[in-house]
Amino acid sequence: MDIKIEATWKNILQEEFDAPYFASLIDFVKNAYSCGTVYPPKAQIFEAFNRTPFEKTKVVILGQDPYHGPNQAHGLCFSVQPGVQTPPSLVNIYKELEQEYGKSFLTRNGDLRDWADQGVLLLNATLTVNAGCAGSHQGKGWETFTDSVVRRLAEQRENLVFMLWGGYAQRKGAFIDRTKHLVLEAPHPSPLSAFRGFIGCGHFKKANDYLQEHGQTPICW
Repeated sequence: MDIKIEATWKNILQEEFDAPYFASLIDFVKNAYSCGTVYPPKAQIFEAFNRTPFEKTKVVILGQDPYHGPNQAHGLCFSVQPGVQTPPSLVNIYKELEQEYGKSFLTRNGDLRDWADQGVLLLNATLTVNAGCAGSHQGKGWETFTDSVVRRLAEQRENLVFMLWGGYAQRKGAFIDRTKHLVLEAPHPSPLSAFRGFIGCGHFKKANDYLQEHGQTPICW
């Protein structure tokens, strides 16, 4: 499978692409696509990187798995393709935005490409999944790859905002230097946990305040 990824990321991550684990991962992914339905579409596996180059990244939001339903996943965590019903976790993200900004977000669709284009890296820990089978591509190497992505951002950039929602994301970002970056933690926005502290977390305004304090353009959420 040809790796089509934005040039700055390709350079930053070349060591990963050359590693034995990545060759095994790609063999697994190629086989999965040839044997059944896998999400997102093959051309969008690296969509988060292609829309948000390394040097333009301002905010990192960590998800876990791509959506595994038809026409949902398109390579950006929490985002769905236009015309698809907004998933429950994203509904709660919009509810939090409404609470912070006092205007309606629930009328918009679930397509977050405009966030990605502004510098929000919408990164899932696992970049592919079998249709209808959550977690089916976990433990195959994607987590090693995305751990490296987070590590390179944390070490080579300064004054980024990392939004870590839920225990999984928080463990993945535990090593990030809090004196160098803003790390915002809250429960996951899923219906099971959103009202235990995600709603009311204030993360979106905190992120923009931090960006402005460090001379960067805030995100138009």
